[in-house]
Parts: sequence; structure tokens; C-alpha cells
Amino acid sequence: MSELRREEVGRTRSRETHLVELVDQDGVAVGEVTVDEAHRAPGLLHRAFSVFLRDAAGRVLLQQRAATKTRFPLRWANTCCGHPTPGESLDVAAKRRLVEEVGAEGVDLIEVGVYSYYAEDPDTGRVEYEYDHVLLGRLDADARLLIDPEEVAEVRWVSLDELRLALEREPRRYAPWLPGVTDRLRQHLHPDDKAERSGGR
Repeated sequence: MSELRREEVGRTRSRETHLVELVDQDGVAVGEVTVDEAHRAPGLLHRAFSVFLRDAAGRVLLQQRAATKTRFPLRWANTCCGHPTPGESLDVAAKRRLVEEVGAEGVDLIEVGVYSYYAEDPDTGRVEYEYDHVLLGRLDADARLLIDPEEVAEVRWVSLDELRLALEREPRRYAPWLPGVTDRLRQHLHPDDKAERSGGR
């Protein structure tokens, strides 16, 4: 293993010792554990967030998760994800992760919904069991990004219609939470749309 690769894996592992906030089914805090403990089967329900950045044309920025990720590596997902530390505000935590993952600074965020889900990673044996707050921000498509290769392999802008079709055609290329959080975004943008929507909280 190269020195650079070893350093990336080491930083990824160190984040597994960070604390996350355990919650009940209504999102009320009930305790705290490490990232590692929360994501070991059968999983512990904890608070998380999923951020979408959207440009003036209505496209959203997707990221391909880095190969070093302990859960769903190399799957395409929303702009960034993460966990607030116990007692930390979603806004502070999400803005920090936007800078760390894609180098996007100074983005105003609003919450557009919550999506609770459980997913098992067949390759790593880890699980996601999350009370996931979906956040939305605006970013110019030509904004300069500084991608951290430890976090992100690649990024691309897509329309929501393109994303919907891609999720239907090749679901295994995408993180299992992406359909649900995308649905929450669609409900926020098109509240009168009566089309069938995915399940979850």
C-alpha cells in the first residue's frame, strides 16, 4: 500500500471514533456512541444529514463516494453526508462537511425533510440506520470546488429527472439512501405533485 493510500485509510479510520447522537423513532436524542459502534450490525438509530447543492438550472451536485469509505464505497450519493456530534446543530455540522468533502464554503442551508432508513452494505458488512435530515443549499455550477480524494472520487451535476431515471435503471450504482432523500427534495420543490413517492419517515 502506498504512503498516500495508507494515510487516507488512517484518516478514514480515525473518524470511526467520533461520537454520533443516538435518537428514538421521533428523532429525540437518547444517547451517544462512536461512528464505528453505530454502524456495526444490527445498527443503532442515530442522527445524520444529507446535503443537496442545487444550481440555478435546478441540477443537483452528486458525489461518488471514495474507495476508502467503510460503507457503500464508490456508490454515487448526494452532495455530502455526515453526522452532527451530540448536541451540535445540523447547520454547523453540515457546513463543516461541505468544506471537508467538496470545498464548498459559505452555503446557506435549509432543512427540507427527514428520511429514516436502514441499509446493509453487502460488501463491508456495515449498516446504515439513520434518522437523516435532508438539507438544501444553492451553489453556482461554475463554483470552484476542492474535492478531498479521501472522501470523494468524483462529482457531477445532474437534473432531478436524469437522477430519477438513473436510480430506476441502475440502482446498485447509487447509495441506498439516495432515492429516499431525493424524494424528500422533490416533495419540497413540488409539494403539489401527487405522484407516488418512496416510503420512510
